[in-house]
Amino acid sequence: MTPLRQRMLEDMAIRNLAANTQSAYLQQVIAYARHFDRSPAELGPEEVRAYQVYLTQTRMLAPSSVSVATGALRFLYKVTLKRPWGIDEIPMPKRPFKLPVILSREEVMHFLDAIGNRKHRAILMTAYAAGLRISEATHLKVTDIDSQRMMLRVDQGKGRKDRYVMLSPRLLDELRTYWKAEHPTEWLFPGDRPGQPITRDAVGQACQKAHRASDIKKTITPHSLRHAFATHLLESGTDVRTIQLLLGHRSLATTSRYLKVATSTVCATASPLDLLPKAEPPVLPPVHF
Repeated sequence: MTPLRQRMLEDMAIRNLAANTQSAYLQQVIAYARHFDRSPAELGPEEVRAYQVYLTQTRMLAPSSVSVATGALRFLYKVTLKRPWGIDEIPMPKRPFKLPVILSREEVMHFLDAIGNRKHRAILMTAYAAGLRISEATHLKVTDIDSQRMMLRVDQGKGRKDRYVMLSPRLLDELRTYWKAEHPTEWLFPGDRPGQPITRDAVGQACQKAHRASDIKKTITPHSLRHAFATHLLESGTDVRTIQLLLGHRSLATTSRYLKVATSTVCATASPLDLLPKAEPPVLPPVHF
């Protein structure tokens, strides 16, 4: 391991960046160095710009993917290498705003019914019932279930923050049935490797398999269940601030985007055309033949 890579790893660890973020940033910087076949310490703003052009025009990556590379380079040059131009010379691409595809309640039920594996059904049902990110669902422990207070503890979610979410009685019944059959000890949803939780990829593959079996035309990913959770709560009258706390969003603006897809709030609103007073039909003079 090079001294620069070691220092960047230490800088990320000091700032307590999430493990996924550390891994992603490191891979992006490695790819950047390989592209020029030189150490990043020898490169400057012009090379950074050329690399961003390469990512967008040659590789034609989505803005979200370019943003990850940009974040990694910003961290490298501002924090680790302490270059004065670190931020100003590395523009962050603007991401297009896209509304998520929302499953109806009936579609969620049909999707869950299409899952044949007991563990996969339990974890995907948990993702919907509690609005969890996939990484949060995979890292649940048996001790995170508080059936006395009817809560689930989310340990170190995104942003390294703990939070509690509701424990649905219906979900609790499902988890109890699953536990009696599988007897997990530490991780609620253990993976194939001893002592490790189920992987994100395994849950994603299970989701794709159930999607095909359900024959639902909409795109479905594990994160789709989190979108459905938030939207269905909003449509049932839950206030946005409560949903923000349940989702673990840092900003209320992030949660407020669900206002744009809540059909009972948006599409069910009366059009002003329907509120106009109805005019009486004009009285026409009689027609004589």
